[in-house]
Amino acid sequence: MEDFLTQIINMLLPAADIYLYIFLFLSAIIENLFPPIPGDTITAFGAFLVGTGRLHYGIVYIVTTLGSVIGFMALFFLGRHLGKEYFIKKNYSFFSSQSILDAESWFQRHGHIVVLANRFLPGVRSVISIVSGISLLSPAKVFIYSLISASAWNLIWIHAGYTLGNNWETVKSKLTELVRNYNIAATVFMVSVFAVYLLFRFWKKKKSGTPQ
Repeated sequence: MEDFLTQIINMLLPAADIYLYIFLFLSAIIENLFPPIPGDTITAFGAFLVGTGRLHYGIVYIVTTLGSVIGFMALFFLGRHLGKEYFIKKNYSFFSSQSILDAESWFQRHGHIVVLANRFLPGVRSVISIVSGISLLSPAKVFIYSLISASAWNLIWIHAGYTLGNNWETVKSKLTELVRNYNIAATVFMVSVFAVYLLFRFWKKKKSGTPQ
């Protein structure tokens, strides 16, 4: 995938600036719909072009942020349209009917906080958007929180790419390492929080005498 993206980037470099903005905008949408696409790498490419003076900082920031929010909201409305019954009937191995019922109940209480943090949670952005829709969270609130999340993440990401230099391979290498380390740390943190949550539930049920 990285080699394919590099080929596209090399092909677009001689193109007019408007096509580069469009590419950054569309890639930010698509990476939400198809998580294997490394959208942050493409955003870093936009930041690199800002650093070289090719593109405008503010426009790159706006198009990538709007693209991220549009992609998130597209999956939100897909989940809202299909509804939990659709996923319960399908009973996907990675999205079982029981996990959907548990997630819906939890999201109705805490979902907006998760949406606010979604851009900083590696590997689960698409799931968060779909479950938010299934849980019938407020579209207006989901839009605002996802906008805040994408705005904060993209500002950090674009500024980092902008300040790292004007050599694309160097920028990509440094940012790839940075994101890999962040993803590892974030994943360890999420697993730890989930483990503590499960232990707390177990302790609470045991204390109340509820059968397991």
